[in-house]
Amino acid sequence: MLDDADTTEIHPLFAGAPDSTEFRKLRKRLVRETRAAIEDYGMVRPGDRWLVCLSGGKDSYALLAVLHELQWRGLLPVDLLACNLDQGQPNFPATVLPEFLKARGVPHRIEYQDTYSVVKEKVPAGRTYCALCSRLRRGNLYRIAREEGCSAVVLGHHRDDMLETFFMNLFHGGRMATMPPKLLNEEGDLTVLRPLAYVAEADCERFSRAMAYPIIPCDLCGSQEGLQRVQVKRLLDEWEARSPGRRQVMFRALMNVRPSHLLDRELFDFSAIFPGESPRTGDQPPILSAKDGGH
Repeated sequence: MLDDADTTEIHPLFAGAPDSTEFRKLRKRLVRETRAAIEDYGMVRPGDRWLVCLSGGKDSYALLAVLHELQWRGLLPVDLLACNLDQGQPNFPATVLPEFLKARGVPHRIEYQDTYSVVKEKVPAGRTYCALCSRLRRGNLYRIAREEGCSAVVLGHHRDDMLETFFMNLFHGGRMATMPPKLLNEEGDLTVLRPLAYVAEADCERFSRAMAYPIIPCDLCGSQEGLQRVQVKRLLDEWEARSPGRRQVMFRALMNVRPSHLLDRELFDFSAIFPGESPRTGDQPPILSAKDGGH
């Protein structure tokens, strides 16, 4: 998609990028994988407006830069609006993102909603805040998207987030599900998109570090250590260290599901399996229904 000739001009979000072959390869890989996910999952409806959620973490910076690169090159025919939701966490650097976005000419909206106080009030001492915090954040982002005339809320979840969510559901939720790359909200008026679905977390980290983006940590509430997601991440890190490339193999498995070799009776009609009684071609009964992947 990006050849050597078109790396001489870059979007302002890439201003100051290292002039190295390694970084150019990284940047092109991020753009290529993001474009592939957008195309594979039919995320684009030309003329739509996307609310691109910017937390200030490494993943959201990478998302913002790559989407603007694609739009700038005429490969993403949508309008982009960056949005940061300041949830009132202690010591949140409120000026960092507005200054960053303004300096680079990125259209944006900064919204302040003190959901942190609500979470502190509702969640018992010693429990983690993330579930309630996430629900409140999602509700506010949906509201902002509607107010801004956006049809999609775009999040910076990457390949590793999806793998971690799959194992969290497997180990703790008793179901096989993960974050889908594209999801219609319950009201049916907004899509939730994850264009970094094919992108490795390590690439987001390398990219944001090379660009020296002003990273805002996600643990300002002080409730991160000991979370189920942290434990799963450590487990995946150990597997990857022992067998490099295992994450990519597991991710491919999420795109290669065989309902006839699982146990979900709503997804596959096992009752139709009898020798000589199936009118269907081949030896596989039909899939009866497709379940939502959840998020």
